[in-house]
Amino acid sequence: MHIVVVGLNYRTAPVEVRERFTFAERDLPQALQELKRTKSVLEGVIIATCNRTEIYVVVDRLHMCGYFIRSFMEQWFGIPRQEFTQHLYMYEDEQAIRHLFRVACGLDSMVLGETQILGQVRNAFLLSQSEKVTGTWFNMLFKQAITLSKRAHSETAIGESAVSVSYAAVELGKRVFGSFEGKKVLILGAGKMSELTAKHLSGGGAAEVLVANRTFGRAQELAAKCDGIPCSMQEAMQRLQDIDILISSTGAEGYVITSAQVAHSMKQRPNRPLFIIDIAVPRDVDPSIGELDNVFLYDIDDLEGIVESNMEMRRGEALKIDWMIEEEMGVFANWLQTLGVRPVIRALQEKSSSIHESTMESLFNKLPELDERQRKVIRRLTKSIVNQMMHDPINRIKEMAGEEHGADALDMFAQIFALEEQVEVLTASSISSSTASSSASSSSATPSPQVPADNRNTAEEAASSQEEKRADKEETYVEKQAALSLVQVSV
Repeated sequence: MHIVVVGLNYRTAPVEVRERFTFAERDLPQALQELKRTKSVLEGVIIATCNRTEIYVVVDRLHMCGYFIRSFMEQWFGIPRQEFTQHLYMYEDEQAIRHLFRVACGLDSMVLGETQILGQVRNAFLLSQSEKVTGTWFNMLFKQAITLSKRAHSETAIGESAVSVSYAAVELGKRVFGSFEGKKVLILGAGKMSELTAKHLSGGGAAEVLVANRTFGRAQELAAKCDGIPCSMQEAMQRLQDIDILISSTGAEGYVITSAQVAHSMKQRPNRPLFIIDIAVPRDVDPSIGELDNVFLYDIDDLEGIVESNMEMRRGEALKIDWMIEEEMGVFANWLQTLGVRPVIRALQEKSSSIHESTMESLFNKLPELDERQRKVIRRLTKSIVNQMMHDPINRIKEMAGEEHGADALDMFAQIFALEEQVEVLTASSISSSTASSSASSSSATPSPQVPADNRNTAEEAASSQEEKRADKEETYVEKQAALSLVQVSV
């Protein structure tokens, strides 16, 4: 089986293309079921955000799987593949796993290190799981990706510094004042940049946010979004002596705020600093204002310098996360290798159990005089011998399966014990039932990749140990009689 991702994102497709490939939230369950019915697809997850649409699948073969996924997209969206194929990317196996880890950690996002994508990946996985479209592979892979992302953000500082101009403006204000508690803020302009800044401020605890715009209706709209107070540009100029922070982004051709206006307001507010951020191009604020006492003026270049410095810091933190990703890829690869040991161990267990049962049946036919207790003791003792004989080979093949030539070791193990046909049957059965795995059983806890995969074997070994203890407690006389009977039969 193979892991494949087919998708498009902000790097490969403009927004006018991406918007044609969005999945409505209400339609995702149906889309997942359609994906599950797609030829060669065994498991699937769809991640759909404003910046990306990605389809992750486990397939039974690589050949033609890209064609089948493009056909699914063509039919679901009703768009001929000739119109979108050039915007698609496709990653297979190791590349697909690395891509998912990078996406979940925010390393593939438009804003490096953002955390919103983690929730989107998690929700996409949980929905697919609830629709029973995931199985053994994706239940492990996506849980590992989510855990890795949480670890990456907790163990690095990738999300700690502002990397947008609007957010940097707010962070700069916090550096000057410590916090916005009790501060009055004036925002000039009601464009996109002003709106983003207002949203950051509304969550920062400002006592009052005034919003001024040449069009009063736009000022009202923005003020409503940030729980602010709308006002005209003239009223705003009259309130300069009252405010602590001024953020301007009007798009006007000339200076909106002059040195004379600010100098006049500063005379009416002795010893109170005024923090001004001009994020407009061309600039709204006369640069000479920065020379006035107690006035701190920053323009777009100052902010972009902060953003670039923070981005450089984030890129450094991203390198640390890349190392984490490589480690986790090794863990997942090891888990995949040990996953292949399941049918081999199960085949050996079933074969040994069959031999044991047939031997017991033959023995009891030859010793009809044995009573029920004697039969139980013989069965337990011989079962213990079988389990002890298998214990070391099973543990050794689990170790070898996780090594470089694990697949070859599994093949040789199957040949030595003549398990080829039974392993083939069990493997085929496992593949056909992978998408039917119960989401409830897999969501309770993430299995550890380092733990050998055959839980059934562990349970049987534990049961065998208990049987041995019970057998030890049987009467010595019964054990001796059973042993004597075995000797007489062999003679």
